[in-house]
Amino acid sequence: MSEYQRKANHGDIAQLVGLSHKNFILRLQNGEVLQTHRGIVSHDDLIGKQWGSQVYSHLGNPFYLLQPTLGDLITATRRTTQILYPKDIGFIIVSMGIGPGHHVVEAGTGSGAMTTALAYAVGLQGHVTTYEMRPEMLNLARKNLTHLGLQDRVTFKQADIKDGFDEQNIISLFMDIPTPENFIPQVRDTLTPGGFFGCIVPTTNQLMNLLPVLRHEDFAFIEICEILLRYYKPVPKRLRPTDRMVAHTGFLVFARPIIPSEDIEKFEKK
Repeated sequence: MSEYQRKANHGDIAQLVGLSHKNFILRLQNGEVLQTHRGIVSHDDLIGKQWGSQVYSHLGNPFYLLQPTLGDLITATRRTTQILYPKDIGFIIVSMGIGPGHHVVEAGTGSGAMTTALAYAVGLQGHVTTYEMRPEMLNLARKNLTHLGLQDRVTFKQADIKDGFDEQNIISLFMDIPTPENFIPQVRDTLTPGGFFGCIVPTTNQLMNLLPVLRHEDFAFIEICEILLRYYKPVPKRLRPTDRMVAHTGFLVFARPIIPSEDIEKFEKK
């Protein structure tokens, strides 16, 4: 998660990609080794190497030394529950205008995949406050963020959001919980008018419960979408989609809290 440099240094997070794209993500430490089914790789043999170099295990099996992307790190997140996929996370961050210096509130920390992306997006000057009721999930998320060196950008709160959020006049709030419709008044209280609300729900039943509450609490410009991602085999003579694709993972809902007026419905329809 450090600035890009030409060579791998002690403390960097590295990715070793082997045959059939099997990969390992590790933090480089002097004197440490990585043990794999394809052999042992010494960290000392990686430190000082140029990124993109080919390296070998003690059994002679090849790997390429790369810097992992944020998507790689999120996909490799240690988890006990389903995490958000990079295809959804990227669209969420762009759609909600989240960037350096922002303070973002998250409800439903889980294993910390979305928290990781938010902490990365807000940068050194921003901050993320994340709420989670389950202590075991909060501890796992904290460990995951600490492993990436992002823990100082995040405040972890074990609390029930039915009692509301501690923060006020927040610009962006994202929610990943089973029943978001039960907490929209609390969201409304913490968001500044014109701010950004986003959440993800897996089923249409949840959407049907959520939409009337958003309207009732004076949220407007509501958008619903899902992101479908399909890869292609990069072989010129037999270019075609891969056998599997990441299709429906959830419905993304975005809305803006507004100061109500009598003609908001007419305005939205134009």
